[in-house]
Amino acid sequence: MGNVFGRKSRPSRVTEQDKAILQLKQQRDKLKQYQKRITLQLEKERLLAKQLLKDGRKEKALLLLKKKRYQDQLLDKTENQISNLECMVQDIEFMQIEMKVIEGLKVGNDCLESMHQIMSIEDVERILDETQESIDYQRQIDEILAGALTQEDDDAVLAELEAITQGEVVALPEVPSEPIPEVPEAAKAEPERREAKNKPDREMLAA
Repeated sequence: MGNVFGRKSRPSRVTEQDKAILQLKQQRDKLKQYQKRITLQLEKERLLAKQLLKDGRKEKALLLLKKKRYQDQLLDKTENQISNLECMVQDIEFMQIEMKVIEGLKVGNDCLESMHQIMSIEDVERILDETQESIDYQRQIDEILAGALTQEDDDAVLAELEAITQGEVVALPEVPSEPIPEVPEAAKAEPERREAKNKPDREMLAA
């Protein structure tokens, strides 16, 4: 119970425009009901006038037709009123759509203004200038690196690229085909003689 009575009522989402549309539609429906009732009544009176004429009661039939004529005029007015009500409903509904569009544009404008405050024109120009400076600096580095290679280096690089593209193996230096000269016997014995000569000296030092 406490939760029921203590709960805050939610604000109504029904606007004054919605209430006006509802009232207009109710009036339109009442007119359509009246129009339908009068149409049925006129049909009955037309048949009754036809029967009165058959019965020779011409004056009564004429009076009934005059009444029918008046009611026909009322039906025409009713039709015009229904048309006016429907047009008014459509106008209000379209105005509601336009109001929502305007509200959306207002929200968008507010968002753009806040973004413009965060990113001013000066900030954009500064960022673009810094970006251009970075591009120019990188271009200068590329030009320096490109100038470090000679024309011969460029030709060698292009030749290697062409060889790789054609699937060829880059040429390596050729292996000498001449046999390696043999070492003379005297040269081979020279290390053994030096070893025998130095052996007594090492023994005396060890003693």
